[in-house]
Amino acid sequence: MTDARRALGAAGEEAVARWYLDNGYRIVARNWRCRQGELDVIAGKGDLLAFCEVKTRSSDAFGSPFEAVTAAKRARIRRLAMAWLEESGMRADELRFDVAGVMGGVVEVLTAAF
Repeated sequence: MTDARRALGAAGEEAVARWYLDNGYRIVARNWRCRQGELDVIAGKGDLLAFCEVKTRSSDAFGSPFEAVTAAKRARIRRLAMAWLEESGMRADELRFDVAGVMGGVVEVLTAAF
């Protein structure tokens, strides 16, 4: 991955984290990694934990950011969330899986995307 792509992704994740904070959530974790992959943003609000996959694009030439989250990717995010919960020891009454798209500086979060 080039430095420019890495910087674009980091800026997108920062913008999404700010969206969660602005909407009353707390950021529980960012860029959590294990052997199976990475979780971009984990946000909490009350008894809810939201696991958010962030997709940042500079244009829609290769499709919308949301199109990049395939069924296989969704299944992997669910597995990663369970691994994170086990490792962190945190509990939540409700788990939610969100997808955030960032393009042209505009943040769009699909809550309960899957």
